[in-house]
Amino acid sequence: MTSDPDTVSAVDHVMRGRFANRFYVDRPVGFATVTQIIDVARHAATGGNVQPWRVHLVTGHAKAALVGAIGVAHETEAGAHSAEYNYFPENLPELYASRRREFGAVFYGSIGIDAKDQAARAAQTARNYRFFGAPVGLIFTIDRHLEKGSWLDLGMFIQNVMLAARARGFDTCAQEFFARYHAVIRHHLPLAPEEMVVCGMSMGFADPEWSQRRPPMPKAPIEDIASFHGF
Repeated sequence: MTSDPDTVSAVDHVMRGRFANRFYVDRPVGFATVTQIIDVARHAATGGNVQPWRVHLVTGHAKAALVGAIGVAHETEAGAHSAEYNYFPENLPELYASRRREFGAVFYGSIGIDAKDQAARAAQTARNYRFFGAPVGLIFTIDRHLEKGSWLDLGMFIQNVMLAARARGFDTCAQEFFARYHAVIRHHLPLAPEEMVVCGMSMGFADPEWSQRRPPMPKAPIEDIASFHGF
């Protein structure tokens, strides 16, 4: 089968262009478009065709109510809330810890927040619960009875959502932040008891000013992540 250079270029452009956008403009995203994004994303690879994902989408009054409730919890009792799983190990190996520090330096530096300015960093973190001002918020869940393989499948579905959104001119930001407020989310969304909140996501039109000045996030070179045998 011969590949189409135009198709390859378009797909590569979408993948390279995706980034975690944390600044949006107040411009609605239509229901039909959001439905298209989820419809195409559901074709993600999944072991045994288990399809372990669920996603709850909010906008308008539903989003405002959820944002308000999580905001109260975050501002008044953040320490009382925690996720039902660990995103990072307690002792992150240095290779990954150094990349995490680099991310902090690049991102916070790009918005003028000093590494020692804890108040400013906390204020930026709090923007998470407002979905960074995006018009659409997504909450991804997985059946708590499933194992790590299904979490891999969920990740591919989430990535598909981000790529499908990007192909349609929208930006996204996946947010582990929401996992810690699963108890609050349950009061506002019809989650079944077996549904574990894995993450949230912001989706919408990027603030053009931020898009122009955002720094590229460093990625490890191919020789650091791949080895080739028999080629």
